Amino acid sequence: MDIASPSMQTLSVPQALQPEWEQWMAACQARSLALPEVMSRANQLQADGHGELAAQLYQVWLDHSEGPMRLVALYNLGTVWAALSRHADAERVYRDALALKPDFLQARVNLGHQLEHQGRKDDALQTWREVADSDTTAEVLGTEPQEMRLHALKNMARLLEQERRFPEAEALMRRSLAIKPEQPDVLQHYVHIRQKQCAWPIYDPVGEVTPNQLLSNTSLLAMLSYSDDPALQLMVAQRFVAEKVAKIKAAPLHARVKREGRVRIGYLSGDLRMHAVGFLTPEIFELHDRSRFEVFAFCWSGDDGTAQQARIRTAMDHVIPLQGRTDEQAAQLIAAAGIDVLVDLQGLTSGARPDILAHRPAPVQVSYLGLPATSALPGVDWIIADRYVMPPEYLPYCTERPIYLQHCYQSSDRRRPVGATPTRAQVGLPEEGFVFCSFNNNHKYTQQMFDAWMRILAAVPGSVLWLLADNDKARENMLANAERMGVSADRLYFAPRAAPPDYLARFQLADLVLDTFPFNAGTTANDCLWMGTPILSLSGRSYISRMAGSLLHAVGLPELAVTSLADYERMAIQIGTHPARAQSYKRYLGEHGRSSPLFDMPALVRDMEAQFEQLALARR
Repeated sequence: MDIASPSMQTLSVPQALQPEWEQWMAACQARSLALPEVMSRANQLQADGHGELAAQLYQVWLDHSEGPMRLVALYNLGTVWAALSRHADAERVYRDALALKPDFLQARVNLGHQLEHQGRKDDALQTWREVADSDTTAEVLGTEPQEMRLHALKNMARLLEQERRFPEAEALMRRSLAIKPEQPDVLQHYVHIRQKQCAWPIYDPVGEVTPNQLLSNTSLLAMLSYSDDPALQLMVAQRFVAEKVAKIKAAPLHARVKREGRVRIGYLSGDLRMHAVGFLTPEIFELHDRSRFEVFAFCWSGDDGTAQQARIRTAMDHVIPLQGRTDEQAAQLIAAAGIDVLVDLQGLTSGARPDILAHRPAPVQVSYLGLPATSALPGVDWIIADRYVMPPEYLPYCTERPIYLQHCYQSSDRRRPVGATPTRAQVGLPEEGFVFCSFNNNHKYTQQMFDAWMRILAAVPGSVLWLLADNDKARENMLANAERMGVSADRLYFAPRAAPPDYLARFQLADLVLDTFPFNAGTTANDCLWMGTPILSLSGRSYISRMAGSLLHAVGLPELAVTSLADYERMAIQIGTHPARAQSYKRYLGEHGRSSPLFDMPALVRDMEAQFEQLALARR
């Protein structure tokens, strides 16, 4: 079968390669070039950026060769096409290999990837399912069939999780862990997917997996929701850095560039878009004093076409896209721009690129907003904080030094659009009764806090709890736990996700927001206070468990930041049984909230700039 791409015959060969290329073609046609030699030459062509030529070399060899080695050549050609993102070509090649050997599991796994890249997700799942259910014992290309089955299960679980088919994904993770408990990446996703479903207890035993394996392989994001122990948070961050972050021995890239003129601030993120970070930061970028500072965005945010993203980009002096660049290339761009202060808005959150920071492209590298915790990244020396979120007793568990802002660490946006206030009927709430609410992501909900919420509902007659419905399984589990606590299902109301302006408008129907713990509300707390709705928060030992408390102190309601679960329940019940008290908080926020230090963005930016300037000029 001729599976060559139509474009192959028109490829141009660099002049320096021409003599060798003609020899290789002649040798292939004469069947005198052995496959190992073809592989060596193709690998070098790929390394030199000539992937199309590597593919043609394999194809010409295939066109003139028969025998068992065709299987290897087809597999390698498939990997070349895949590396070139020629997914349809790769699919055809892998199918040709499978026609020769149907139990060639590596080719079938790779075929699934090519189908996924083409958007054929159900076909990809079915292809991987055939691998996972295969009973072949034949080893091909030195790979054990069991490893391929585990690889297929992992891919299926990953794709199902992305498609928010959480129960199916969890079932596959359980199946995989029952076969092989020592799979750190599967364990990490297993723990977090249970959090997303409010499947308590989170550390549910599976196979021969030990409790220590579950704990030590919990991701940092999942640990922030699970435990308020700063030592555990530091441990998982350090483990991630040790296992995943590049160890750069070369001199810092920033040392090669002379810095002069205005202080150059670079913001590094993949979330400068419709994202929590993208909602909180635009005014920082807009308010920077351009007579003293030049502002850069180094981002790998895809173009979402939203007004929010357009506003962020307009606020920058320079927007440098990093998509398609390696971490080292990205770091070189940052260094070449002469950045004095690089502000990492990502930390170790989803999509992070910590290896950029490991190259140290700026002399001052600062963590802010994206990860309200220590990242333990060796390239990050500072973290923006305030004295509430980072008290002295927290500092031993944080590898970064604090840059303390005067009032509150968190930025705000005073220009956020707000929709029309809905009626209770329009959002499905009853016309009467005190409305508690929590619009935090479901993975922040813990059994301890949910049980507390149920005790609060039981003690406040006629009250209801308005929650975010992230997924059907989370809703089902919350209703089951409410029943276990003796609370009727009709006391819980679930809100679907909504456009940001409509989501903000909803807060006006709530009487009191109940914060999550240990992962406090961040952007959500800012939103509800901006909309004039009070939030009751429990402050703990870690940065992330003190976020909402910091906001409450800055807005002038410190009494709503309590330090024990008993006080949290007591305060919620007192407010719920005395609705006039909630109305008093609302009046206060309506009259004074937006003029409080919490929303004084010019002051926050001046404070931040003064400290950035001092750090930058000291290193020039």
